[in-house]
Amino acid sequence: MADIFTPEHRSYVMSRIRGQNTKPEVALRSMLHRMGYRFTVNGPKNKSLPGRPDVVLPKYQTVIFVHGCFWHGHEGCGDFRMPSSRREWWEAKIAGNQARDFRNENALRSLGWHVVTIWACALKTVSARRWLEARLPSLLGEPLSMDPQVLPKVAEDPAPYRIDSQ
Repeated sequence: MADIFTPEHRSYVMSRIRGQNTKPEVALRSMLHRMGYRFTVNGPKNKSLPGRPDVVLPKYQTVIFVHGCFWHGHEGCGDFRMPSSRREWWEAKIAGNQARDFRNENALRSLGWHVVTIWACALKTVSARRWLEARLPSLLGEPLSMDPQVLPKVAEDPAPYRIDSQ
């Protein structure tokens, strides 16, 4: 399928895509704050750590990355589909993003940080956010709550996030 925009207009559209304060990031920060977690977003640690994590929870020695499903190549996700035009360029671009993510996560782990990656699709719908909210404490190293009020009855993909242990 041909692009509906001219190359100049496509360039303009792509330049409008934000890298910070995206809807998934804001939704996650709101969820964390509501749950009582305190974190930094623009603190000195955020800027000095490899990969500039989206959220840093110093108390838990944990960093959280919120990855867009398309830009970071979330396999098996409905939000990730390799474009058919300029396929080689896009494959190289997304593979480069994944390689950079891997390097940053390894560097953070070597510095003693616990790394959690949450995919944007885990914050897309209300039921997905409830599912994630119920599991967030265990991702951050706390025991999972068995309170029926907290655990939602959701039959969704069991892995919309990735957690890398040390």
